[in-house]
Amino acid sequence: MTAIEWAEARNPVTDRGTGGAMDEQVRELQQSEWYTTDEVAVFLKVDASSLRRWRTARPPQGPPFVVVSDRVIRYSGADVIAYLSSRRVDPAAA
Repeated sequence: MTAIEWAEARNPVTDRGTGGAMDEQVRELQQSEWYTTDEVAVFLKVDASSLRRWRTARPPQGPPFVVVSDRVIRYSGADVIAYLSSRRVDPAAA
């Protein structure tokens, strides 16, 4: 199961109007790539404002991020996948 399939199974939310083009860009999250806030939001099926809110919370929440400049934030594909894996709840093990 790919990371995308896992995220969709975990959070079956309908498209929030982000557009098919963006969905196409993030169809397969690559561990070695860097992603924008909007791309990660599409992948996680949350609004980009949620990621911004998580980043500014104290302590910060959500997947790890890199501040390239005041206006440029990037997320590592490997970090997003690791974040999702760490949040996984197995009801059988609970």
